[in-house]
Amino acid sequence: MSPTASEPLERTGTSPMRAVVELLSSMRFAIALLSVICIASVIGTVLKQHEPAVNYVNQFGPFWADVFQALQLNAVYSAAWFLLILAFLVTSVSLCIARNTPKIINDLRSHKENLREQALQSFHHRAQGDLPLAPEAAAHRVGGALAKAGWRVKLQRREGPQGTGWMVAARAGAANKLGYLAAHSAIVLVCLGGLLDGDLIVRAQMWFGGKTPYVGGGMIADVPARHRLPDTNPTYRGNLMVAEGTQSGTAILNQSDGILLQELPFSIELKKFMVEYYSTGMPKLFASDIIIHDRETGQALPARVEVNHPARHRGVEIYQSSFEDGGSTVRLEALPLQSGGKRFEVEGRIGGNVALSRGVTEGAEQMTLEFTALRVINVENMAGAGGASTSGADVRAVDLRQSIESRLGAANKTTTKRELRNVGPSISYKLRDAAGQAREFNNYMLPMELGDGVPAFLLGMRETTAESFRYLRLPVDEQGGMEGFLRLREALADPQLRAQAVRRYAAIATDPAKPELAEQLAASAARALDLFAGALLATPGGKVTGGLQAISDFTESNVPEAERARAGEVIVRILNGSLFELAQLARERAGQPPMQPGERTQGFMNQAVLALSDLHLYPAPMAFQLKDFKQLQASVFQVTRSPGRNIVYLGCALLILGIFAMLYVRERRLWVWLAPREAGSRASMALSTNRRTLDADREFDRLRTQLLEQPNA
Repeated sequence: MSPTASEPLERTGTSPMRAVVELLSSMRFAIALLSVICIASVIGTVLKQHEPAVNYVNQFGPFWADVFQALQLNAVYSAAWFLLILAFLVTSVSLCIARNTPKIINDLRSHKENLREQALQSFHHRAQGDLPLAPEAAAHRVGGALAKAGWRVKLQRREGPQGTGWMVAARAGAANKLGYLAAHSAIVLVCLGGLLDGDLIVRAQMWFGGKTPYVGGGMIADVPARHRLPDTNPTYRGNLMVAEGTQSGTAILNQSDGILLQELPFSIELKKFMVEYYSTGMPKLFASDIIIHDRETGQALPARVEVNHPARHRGVEIYQSSFEDGGSTVRLEALPLQSGGKRFEVEGRIGGNVALSRGVTEGAEQMTLEFTALRVINVENMAGAGGASTSGADVRAVDLRQSIESRLGAANKTTTKRELRNVGPSISYKLRDAAGQAREFNNYMLPMELGDGVPAFLLGMRETTAESFRYLRLPVDEQGGMEGFLRLREALADPQLRAQAVRRYAAIATDPAKPELAEQLAASAARALDLFAGALLATPGGKVTGGLQAISDFTESNVPEAERARAGEVIVRILNGSLFELAQLARERAGQPPMQPGERTQGFMNQAVLALSDLHLYPAPMAFQLKDFKQLQASVFQVTRSPGRNIVYLGCALLILGIFAMLYVRERRLWVWLAPREAGSRASMALSTNRRTLDADREFDRLRTQLLEQPNA
């Protein structure tokens, strides 16, 4: 093939490559990539990463959950497209540096002393003057003055028709261009460090090393090797939970579709986990006393890990991330809340479960009790407790943090004074039915004073984790327990005791000389008490209900609208009197002395009426009260190996220096042409700067005065 024929083919082959390189090394391409990375980083910050798929479905719905999964927005920083964009950004900036570095270096080496005299007159900053010295002497004087001021100077001798002239070329502020290189190099270093400390290497082992996430359960020791990463893995970030008195050397790396197990070059033994509190009960310090067992040398190295004070060993940093229950044992007492139930005790371990084969209401389905959490200390804001409402709606929607969460703006700006108080231990558990559906419960061990006249035990319940707990208040009797309320509940379920309480109330509330009034009052009281107990239909053809709602439904169905308010007051008054007599009968049957009239008795009965009414809304036949526990703490450590951290630190330092140099260092070039004349030399001076500022004007005036011996214009 002839050279003439081959030339067009060479241009055709090299032109696309040149165009690709030009595109990759262009500023607009790098800025576009950087913008996409910023948007992705915002998404990764707002949207929780590496959560189970069901969490996204519950929070955003199945459609958006599928969108997040398809775009890998639930794992942005380890997504293939994000890593690819980072790689392109590194390539783009590297090409930009490679293309411009030779130009910058040549420019730094050059003083541009070959500039013509006529060209000096085209600069914005220019001046002319006569000097008494000959051109050579004047050139050395000007050059020496500039050198003392920190300029880099070069002298050039030129021969011309009018004699020998001298060009003084000087430059300063070369760090401005070096700042350009430093800032762009910093971007490359930060991206490389981020890639090293990210999931790239872990992903590479999954792609090329046959590693796959583990999605099953069971013991860590039984997990196959294909789900484990070796202890030589150069970079990782995982979590390690260790209970007191135990040790572990395998960390968990959460992935979107499971977990990977990371073997550590050592194991961590937790001797003791410590929590220190302020006087308000708020935690002040989390710390773990550990022993690091080196697998290679067998050494046992004691260490202490605190928040923001990690321990280090073999290039791995150990951070105090959080703490969990390490398998505390608890003893609970089942309190029947419906008729036919029995009281019993059950023991278990946090994280375990027990099948309930006794104590469930007759005919109820089999349930499983799952022990989920034990909290020994609960700090709540009790500032608004004294003003708590006693309405039925408030009983069913108690939120101890409502005084803070209901405010807008900063959390510390509340309308009431904060009164933080430790309200004691609490137990959380789930009751799961045979179909697998579960409700979560949270019950406090100790009663609380909430401004209702008497302290109350709080029994919390919620259907899903997205909801807040709603609390049922059970009033405390004079012995400090809930026996008085439970006796009243059992008596309310007994038709014979209800009838006896009605007769006693009618006899007390009416004149003995008018037996017909006693019979009418007894009939009304019996109906009200039966409705409240759930023994009657509230509306014709309706379902059996109970509590105050049943009385409200009955009133709406049988009383004209104009008379409902007055009728409701009468019925509630009759109901309260009948329940008081029922409580007295329950105490007599239990061998307890009768309650004496007073504020405490009134507060107990008011709260008992509301609690009995709300029992019909409680979704479980029983509640479990915490009787005793043996706490076992566990520390959750974050173990990281970050070889890219120092690279990122270096990149950050270069970025600071580079930006500082580009913003605050001005590159200046100065030329002084000295031509011979009869008595001395004729000087022409010009100044060039990359930014025209007032500082440049002042500097030029100063140089003109110093070098040309001319006053400021």
